[in-house]
Amino acid sequence: MNVATTIQQVREQVRAWKKAGLTVGLVPTMGYLHEGHASLIKTSVSRCDRTVVSVFVNPTQFGPNEDLESYPRDFDRDSALCESLNADLVFHPEVSEMYAEDAATYVEILSDMPKQLCGKTRPIHFRGVCTVVAKLFNIVQPDRAFFGEKDAQQLAVIRRMVRDMSYGIEIVGCPIVREPDGLAKSSRNTYLNAEERKAALCLSRAVGLGKRMVLDGERDARCVVNAMTNLIMQEPLAKIDYVQAVDGVTMEPTDDIYQDVLVAMAVYIGKTRLIDNFSVRL
Repeated sequence: MNVATTIQQVREQVRAWKKAGLTVGLVPTMGYLHEGHASLIKTSVSRCDRTVVSVFVNPTQFGPNEDLESYPRDFDRDSALCESLNADLVFHPEVSEMYAEDAATYVEILSDMPKQLCGKTRPIHFRGVCTVVAKLFNIVQPDRAFFGEKDAQQLAVIRRMVRDMSYGIEIVGCPIVREPDGLAKSSRNTYLNAEERKAALCLSRAVGLGKRMVLDGERDARCVVNAMTNLIMQEPLAKIDYVQAVDGVTMEPTDDIYQDVLVAMAVYIGKTRLIDNFSVRL
């Protein structure tokens, strides 16, 4: 497995692969890889001839007073995991390699889509996500790119950007990976102390409750959301950012449950903001 730190190195390698007629998969990450990321890499390796994993903590998607500086990093560990999973290239650039000092160009969706859910409290987040992913697409030129369904709004936003910008890239969503007790895998789980880690289970319990209500025939999204909200509020360490049902494609709020509705949440456990969700399958 090779490690590239410059855009030119990546382009030269991918050019050689493409010349040989090989397909290329891209797994964009911010590092501190866990089993969720591993599932993306495994899927890419199984579906593409060559796999590129980017490890880059992207500053443009962090707002003021967010956790850019404290975001967990361990590149040696990440690199070893990528190699063990048969990734072919890890792209690990410095910020200066990705963004010129006077960079002034961004990719942004101007509909209400990125203003919903996480966008309400993180107004610049999806502009930063779209910009860095667009740059990675331009650098790697992948045939397929793999994203986790835990970041459901991000996945929807990326799909819209790819459609609107006419990227010839297949976007592959991969299922949420959970701990044995149900907590969704996240790099931010490392912020939790023992008491907070136990309290964080209120998110997956709320997801389970919502799924059961839908399976039992509930079609009023407000009832589902209220029940999930009440369950989370029983946990003293939890502070709700949002619990909401939205259309799974447009991210617009809905009062009705139908196929592919997304029921998503963001909850602070102590100072740590965690997300979880489920999509309706009828």
